[in-house]
Formats: sequence, C-alpha cells, structure tokens
Amino acid sequence: MLILKSQVFKKFPEIIFGFSTKIGANRKAPFYFNVSNSVGDEKEIVDENRLLFFSSLGLEINNVAIQKQNHDDKIIYVTKGGVCGESDAMITDKKNLGLAISTADCAAIFLYDKKRKIIAAVHSGWRGTQKKILQKTLQTLSNAFGSNAENISAYIAPSISQKKYEVGEEVANRFDKKYLIQLGEKYLLDVAGANYDILLNFGLIKSNIQASSLCSFKMEELFHSYRRDGQQSGRSFGIIAMKK
Repeated sequence: MLILKSQVFKKFPEIIFGFSTKIGANRKAPFYFNVSNSVGDEKEIVDENRLLFFSSLGLEINNVAIQKQNHDDKIIYVTKGGVCGESDAMITDKKNLGLAISTADCAAIFLYDKKRKIIAAVHSGWRGTQKKILQKTLQTLSNAFGSNAENISAYIAPSISQKKYEVGEEVANRFDKKYLIQLGEKYLLDVAGANYDILLNFGLIKSNIQASSLCSFKMEELFHSYRRDGQQSGRSFGIIAMKK
C-alpha cells in the first residue's frame, strides 16, 4: 500500500497523517484502491480497503469520522468516529479520533494547532473555495477555540492542478483573475492556489504551510481523478488524528 505523508506534520510526533493512493491490496481497474462506498465499488472491498488503510495509521475503523460531503461550507465539531452527517469540514480536540476527507481532484486541507491541540480537515472544491470554507474553518478555530494563526500548521493534499482544471465562464466569474488563465472560451482555475492564499491571508506562517505539487489528474498511476475518469473514478482518503 502506498500512503503519502506530510513533511509539515512530521515535526509533530503526536500527529497521525496519511493520504491514500490508487495503490494498495493489489486492487485492479476500474476502482483500484478505493475507499468510497458511493462510486459503484463492492462494499466488502471498500470496507476491507478502509480497514487496511486505517490500521496502517494505527487507527481503529470506529475511531475515524467520515462526513457526507456536499461541496458546501458547513463546518462541524466531532467527538466520535463513524458517519457524522453532512458537512465539508470537521474539527476536533479529541485524541485518537481521525478526521477523513474523501477526494478525487478537490483540494483537501488539514490543519493542526500545536498550542490548543486541535485538528481540522477541510474539503474544498471550487464551490467550497468560492464560499471560503477554509477561511471559515480557520475563523471557527480562532473564535471557538482560541487558536492563533502562528500556531497552526497546514497541508494541502494532492489535487487537480490549474493546468488540468478547465471551467466555464460561469465558474470563472466567481474567482479573482489571479487564479485564472483564459484558454479560448474556457478558463483554467487554480483551486489549490486560492486556498493557499487563504492560509497566508489569515496569518499562517509560510514555513508552516505545505502545498503538494502533485496533480491528481496528471498522475494517473497514483491518484483517483473524477475529471479524468468520471464515474469510473475511485476516491482517496486523507486522514489526520492526534495520538493519545
């Protein structure tokens, strides 16, 4: 099984982090190593994949919180594992509780406040980015938990790159021109870049931010991509947790 780690979290021995890929358990096309029950894969295989991935991180399957993502800006505080309802961002200060983001192109952002001992996991596609779900999550950490930006570390997981993310004018009009490259009647949108700027503008220290340069669309051998594979695409999980 190939699991990606984050350099920015490696300096914190109390943090568990992993991002799954298509490679694992010798799974084959079309779904490969998939952790989603909503793409047409067999439930028994998905459950086995989840168990393998979670256990490789030292987490029990009942201690991972999974949300039903709606490409919106709802943020929830979670205290236990399992399916925790509809949202696109989760926050917890509980130990040994994993927060899982499902993705196949969208940006997944993971946060850790080393002083307040709080973690958050955010799913931010173009809709969530336009609605500034990441900024709202950071503001929630500040308002509800007393987090200071300089104490927060962040990782933006592999997602679709600007060069491969073509959108129409109706989507492009929702974003600042700095995140767009015009391509005929279409535009190339930099979702990860927009989220990176949200982190900086909120006050995070640049050295505490890691943004993956890996493109989920381009790197077909490693990543699921809905834009590339459509209904045949599986999903990856990114998971963050704090050890007891």
